[in-house]
Amino acid sequence: MRYREDASLDTSGVRDRRGVPGGRGLAVGGGGLGLVGVVVLVLVQLLGGGDGGGAGAALGGLSGLDQGETADNTQLAQECRTGADANASRDCAVVADIESIQDYWTGVLGSAYAPTETVFPGSVQTACGGATSGSGPFYCPADRLVYIDLTFFEDLRTRFGAEGGAFVDAYVIAHEYAHHVQDLLGTNQQVRPGETGPLSGTVRLELQADCYAGAWARHAETVPDDSGAPLIAEITQDDVDRALDAAGRIGDDFIQRELGGGTVDQDAFSHGTSEQRQRWFLTGYETGDPARCDTFATDDLG
Repeated sequence: MRYREDASLDTSGVRDRRGVPGGRGLAVGGGGLGLVGVVVLVLVQLLGGGDGGGAGAALGGLSGLDQGETADNTQLAQECRTGADANASRDCAVVADIESIQDYWTGVLGSAYAPTETVFPGSVQTACGGATSGSGPFYCPADRLVYIDLTFFEDLRTRFGAEGGAFVDAYVIAHEYAHHVQDLLGTNQQVRPGETGPLSGTVRLELQADCYAGAWARHAETVPDDSGAPLIAEITQDDVDRALDAAGRIGDDFIQRELGGGTVDQDAFSHGTSEQRQRWFLTGYETGDPARCDTFATDDLG
């Protein structure tokens, strides 16, 4: 994945809270989390939580910043000025991804799309509970913000065994912004909070978000930035293959079997199987049409 070298990056869509004191820590469980605890937490949060009572509510209650708290974007703004910076730095690539994804949805939805921001947590209190740098990526519908700890991308490689790469990072971010789109469109209202199972509304919501991420990816090389030129210069087949590899490692069945207790419990599914996540990402990517992502209109989820 490559970004247009001379593109101008806009960091205003990011609240960089890394290194900023404040927040009361993660409102889940107690003490340190071992691998299984992390997996359970990630299963709840990973690329998820868009139903108004999803990952956010599961955290017990995560506003973006407490009164008097601030985010300091000074260093980010200094380091992330151009597409060349995005090609050289993961932080800057994430800035570019966010800009491209929101430009895409603005083009698709017009005035119905309300841009939002991404918070790099550090430690922060959100409208859905407390989040720290140990939290998996999630969208909080209560404050309509995306929260992503960038070290999670390394966790995908080291804990989940994914190949990783810049486009995998972009897939994760696009999935979270898809939850924002679902929130804006009212799709969340079709889901009963806490519902699980292979045909549950929660699974349908997550698979649709994968599909929406794929639809953005299909158009990413042509979505214009403020200059009128695409911010993203190239997405290769290898990039797509890596995203599919990642999708295969964050399915409910894979996580339960390989990183949990070894037993697959379909009644506990909240995100869909590995095969389903790959299928719906590909549906969005191959068609480029968000209308083909209606996972609520079919019982054939794959």
